[in-house]
Amino acid sequence: MKKYLLTLFLFSAVYQTQAQELGKLSVDKIMRDPVWMGISPSNVQWSADSKTVYFQWANPNEKKSSWYFITIGNKTPQKLSKEAEIALPSFRGTLNEAKTKKLYEKNGDIFILDIKSGVSKQITNTLDRESGVAYTANETAIIYQRGDNLYQQSLIDGNLLQITNFTRTRKRPDAKLNAQEKWLKEEQLQLFDIIKKQEEERKENQIEIKFRTVKRPKELSLDDAFLSGLQLSPKGDFVAYRLTKRADGKIAEVPNYIDDSGFTTNIGTRTKVGAAQSTSITYLYDTKRDTAFTIKTSNLTGIKDLPDYVKDYPKQLADRQKKNEDRVVNVGSPVWNNIGSLAVLIVTAQDNKDRWIALLNTSNGSLTILDRQRDEAWIAGPGINSGNLGWVNQETIYYQSEASGYSHIYTINVNTKEKNQITKGNWEVQSLDLSADAKSFYFTANKEHPGIKHFYKVSVNGGDPIQITSLKGANDVNLSPDEKYIANLYSYTNKPWELYLQVNKPNASATQITQSTSKEFNSYAWRDPEMVTFDNRDGKKVYARLYQSANPDPAKPAVIFVHGAGYLQNAHYWWSTYFREYMFHNFLADNGYTVLDIDYTGSAGYGRDFRTGIYRHMGGKDLTDQVDGAKLLVDKYGVNPKNIGIYGGSYGGFITLMALFTQPDVFAAGAGLRSVTDWAHYNHGYTANILNEPYNDEIAYQKSSPINFAAGLKGRLLMCHGMLDLNVHFQDIVRLSQKLIELKKDNWELALYPIEDHGFVEPTSWRDEYSRIYKLFEEELKKK
Repeated sequence: MKKYLLTLFLFSAVYQTQAQELGKLSVDKIMRDPVWMGISPSNVQWSADSKTVYFQWANPNEKKSSWYFITIGNKTPQKLSKEAEIALPSFRGTLNEAKTKKLYEKNGDIFILDIKSGVSKQITNTLDRESGVAYTANETAIIYQRGDNLYQQSLIDGNLLQITNFTRTRKRPDAKLNAQEKWLKEEQLQLFDIIKKQEEERKENQIEIKFRTVKRPKELSLDDAFLSGLQLSPKGDFVAYRLTKRADGKIAEVPNYIDDSGFTTNIGTRTKVGAAQSTSITYLYDTKRDTAFTIKTSNLTGIKDLPDYVKDYPKQLADRQKKNEDRVVNVGSPVWNNIGSLAVLIVTAQDNKDRWIALLNTSNGSLTILDRQRDEAWIAGPGINSGNLGWVNQETIYYQSEASGYSHIYTINVNTKEKNQITKGNWEVQSLDLSADAKSFYFTANKEHPGIKHFYKVSVNGGDPIQITSLKGANDVNLSPDEKYIANLYSYTNKPWELYLQVNKPNASATQITQSTSKEFNSYAWRDPEMVTFDNRDGKKVYARLYQSANPDPAKPAVIFVHGAGYLQNAHYWWSTYFREYMFHNFLADNGYTVLDIDYTGSAGYGRDFRTGIYRHMGGKDLTDQVDGAKLLVDKYGVNPKNIGIYGGSYGGFITLMALFTQPDVFAAGAGLRSVTDWAHYNHGYTANILNEPYNDEIAYQKSSPINFAAGLKGRLLMCHGMLDLNVHFQDIVRLSQKLIELKKDNWELALYPIEDHGFVEPTSWRDEYSRIYKLFEEELKKK
């Protein structure tokens, strides 16, 4: 019996050891539920007193994340009890000026946290949701939104005051009598004494009612509009709000063939590019004058300017010049200085060719332009459209702009109009915050290298930035409220995200808090891909990650991976969001392939010119970068030019199709996953920026849509698509399949995934998809 137990124990120990060893990579192992790798920390939050860091995490023995915490004095992660989690105040909120109390919303009610004691007091307890809570200027009351209206509640006696009076009842204007009706009414008054008496009584009653009526806020009709941006100025003298009229447009539907009904059901998704867009008007309600007026945009410089591309369409140009209309714009919410004396706001053109920052005249709603950023491609870049607009002091604002070609920090004195560029260089500011004392900016930037993100500090007056973090890779920093510490989510190319704690000083050591990866994951020597660069045919430097095989296959095969989203970065020194593809590239290298992962034209991290290089021609420079990358593989790394494959998903799938259709002599095989096949069928927000609208710029769509070039297919093509894809609809791949059938092409196949959306979820789907991709490459790229 003892011998049996010993044998069983030894077998169990060997089994457990083997289970913790990943061993030789396979598609099955890579594409499991990613919990096998370990769960990295996320959602890092500081307590209001800067003593505790909360985060969601699972230690390597757990299969599901929970809330953990550390303190400045005890850096060992401890799990938060469910009772403590429920009792936690919201991490978001508004501090009072003394920074002793925090006003916050939780579960639709309002609370005030005493930061020193850690005790919260509940202010509201209603079935309605209160939101947008803020202090009044003197901090004796709070302002919040309930339903469609703003309310002020005293913190002294609890008195509640309704500030606005929005109503959904459509107001009926007083009827105006025509000549006939007016004559008949006057005749009645002259003929009948009873009518005269009733008229006199009505007038007397109206006077009495008016005399006794309690003054209420002006009734503001919403009609059928959507209300947003409801906001009270710091002094309480103005209310800003936006009314949006939703456009009517045909909504595309996606059929669901597998649900619990047993029937085919349709899922409503979105309109297609070029559909009418919602329009909005921003108003200012003067509470003292009890009147509302619109914020006026007609005097904005360039409001009538037409985009350059219209010159390619003479008739359209002539028609639009003749109409000479103001372009449709969207007005952002006012951003007030602390004392509520001045407000600025952002106005964006609906065609996204212009962004204005303007000073608001609160007496009449007119605007004075402080900055205009014009881009004949489209306005974007980090911090540009994300609302990074604020006040340094009572007369100076800060914002981000790509005026220099890269997104940088600027300040403007709204009185003198003096502008100052705070940061400079061929790198991007990617996040931005003002310090509590308003003397410095904290920001994240790729100053050292396009693929490295560090945390910096710089004076609001400019100067050399001070680098705070030192770990090479990505540093996603959460600064403590007292600005003494940073909680840093850090990762490297082959190391997933971990939490570090560091004093907020340059060159300070960072203490690792979490160790998340499993023993099985750690048992494999994951590659640190080589960062390489090459000059494309336009002379631009392109960055890429290279995976080389220790034992190249005799056929010298190579695979080029194309990341999705277009505007995304993957040739960097941190853990990729494409972690499955990263592991797959390790697997390919283990099996004799060279793999190149390119940040092609249009990718994030490289400034305005690189970002907009695909304007009016997707599948142009972004595709030739893949071709130039293939040339690099042949010329420098000995790859067989006949054995190069390409694959990618979403935008990467689109590029794969364009590569197989228009560069058939470069790529022997390709796998296009959840691919856009015709840009006229994609959404408006993304597509119209780059290609304008199909009926206004048909040339751009003709050049950019793979379905127009399907006749060029020579190599072998695999297409994979989720049938519940609510982003790139399944219709896209069905239309292309029909085109290939009509072209009598027989070197393609389509794999369908009935229950998958754009981003696959089920491990069996991932396994099936990448097994097919690997089979394709094995059969087509290892030919001698």
